[in-house]
Amino acid sequence: MLRKPLLLSCVALVLAVAAPLRADEPGTAAKSPADLLKTSKRIVFLGDSITAAGAYVAAFDAWLLTRKAEQTPVVINAGLPSETVSGLSEEGHAGGKFPRPDLAERLERVLDLTKPDLVVACYGINCGIYQPFDEARFMKYQAGMKHVKAEVEKRHAKFIVMTPPFYDDLRKPADFSYNAVLDRYSEWLVEQRSAGWTVIDLHGPMTRYIQTQRKTNPEFTVQPDAVHPNEAGSWLVARELIAGFGERLPDTLTSAADMLKAKHIPEAAWPLIQQRAAVRRDAYVATAGHKRPGVAAGLPLPEAEKKAEELTAKLAEIKKSE
Repeated sequence: MLRKPLLLSCVALVLAVAAPLRADEPGTAAKSPADLLKTSKRIVFLGDSITAAGAYVAAFDAWLLTRKAEQTPVVINAGLPSETVSGLSEEGHAGGKFPRPDLAERLERVLDLTKPDLVVACYGINCGIYQPFDEARFMKYQAGMKHVKAEVEKRHAKFIVMTPPFYDDLRKPADFSYNAVLDRYSEWLVEQRSAGWTVIDLHGPMTRYIQTQRKTNPEFTVQPDAVHPNEAGSWLVARELIAGFGERLPDTLTSAADMLKAKHIPEAAWPLIQQRAAVRRDAYVATAGHKRPGVAAGLPLPEAEKKAEELTAKLAEIKKSE
């Protein structure tokens, strides 16, 4: 007959083996973005000014319209200019007018308001505050990103993180490479796949693309100010996002309008998609509240949703005519 301590030890061992791995434990398989998309009815994008600008988010929304799905998810852009997840701000940011906003200050309000099934977050380019690599700053970025993931999953939503975009060192020369700093941030995020995180790598492909273009055109850029993508750069971001969700678009497509045309959707759909994205972004960001001056308030949320529904109905009619 087994003694009681030995019996308890055996039971504990069996339970430990049988228990499923938590999503943040090593060895947990990450779900693909395509799998997460299948069960998502509301998708919220979080990010800094590159996300807030809206171009790549609207292009993703346009791609959703091209899919043969019974229901197209609602997309809400909740990006905020200047924002970080590290909670850091360089001295004299914005000429000393205001510090960088920290996502943690508004995160819970945004999630409770938007009620997402899926959250896509892209942060990092501001989080190192444009300084050489520093371990303390890096740890704050890691902690901030883990906090976002935890808050999203606390609400039973799914979380996808994009690595930060390329930073164009040639546009603002310094005695160090800030893009190399972002290399480190991106590598850490990609490593989290082994802990069950779903990660879309934007930084690596974008960096390789720029480097390839500069072999024949040394001055090539898609970020004239080093940070913010122009139209071609925004499409590059959108292409990598869409590829992360399972479809690698042909290189011959150079814009969202091209994509819609190739999918036999009339070009009149694109401005309506852009308008709907902007209406929802301005209303949701303002309603949730934030500490970043100079951001348009937009319509009251009920009016914004009514307008978005009208635009959705117009898009449905356009799609029927394809």
